Amino acid sequence: MTKEKRHSIITDMLLKRGSVLVSDLVEKLNVSSVTIRKDLTELEKLGKLYRSHGKAILINPYINNRSVNDKEKISPEAKRAIGHEAARLIDRDDSIIIASGSTVHALARCIQPIHRLTVVSASLVVSEILALNENIDIIQLGGMLRHSSLSVVGQYSEQILHNFSFSKLFLGVDGIDFDYGITTTDMREAELNKKMMAAAQKTIVLADSSKFGRRGFAKISNMEDVDVIITDPAITSQNVQAIEELGIDLIIAR
Repeated sequence: MTKEKRHSIITDMLLKRGSVLVSDLVEKLNVSSVTIRKDLTELEKLGKLYRSHGKAILINPYINNRSVNDKEKISPEAKRAIGHEAARLIDRDDSIIIASGSTVHALARCIQPIHRLTVVSASLVVSEILALNENIDIIQLGGMLRHSSLSVVGQYSEQILHNFSFSKLFLGVDGIDFDYGITTTDMREAELNKKMMAAAQKTIVLADSSKFGRRGFAKISNMEDVDVIITDPAITSQNVQAIEELGIDLIIAR
């Protein structure tokens, strides 16, 4: 088999699976692991895959920090649908936490309570959106402002959470990796998110399908700490199966 043919087969397998083990490629192509590693190195240089711990994946899993304004432009329709589904989970006279990120901004725009709602928010944008509704009591966390996300982080943000208990946390993330967990690009935000999870009875992750198989710099929690994931219909069947096997409730926002 020619090198070009091997490369074509490897690319096709990645497109179908999203990731493939070196050992599977050795068996499939009937060549040595050294040959496969050379093939993967060449394909990585061409930008067609990313090598990671004995396997190849279709996209680079590591995420760079971007401004929330840039994130707002990515998959806006999917985020609106996710926000709408998330808003439906809010109960009468509820008390919730809303973290930060462009997807929770979409949630804030969908919240229209006909009852009293108490919201603790790390995001200045979320608080500004919700302030237009007089039925919502808003507790804005204080602390150091992250300019990229227009949200607060730090010990002052974390301390206030010790005094409250909430039914739900609506959490935006930068990455969902089934082996590693949920992540963000900022370690201060990750620490605040951990405190939010501890203060809430249920953690609801809002993430469009591009977040799966990705990792941010800072880990928030393991997957088993997540109760619900809301995403869009572009999620792969493999990711759906992985979520179901973990016992996490999955809502696909159509």
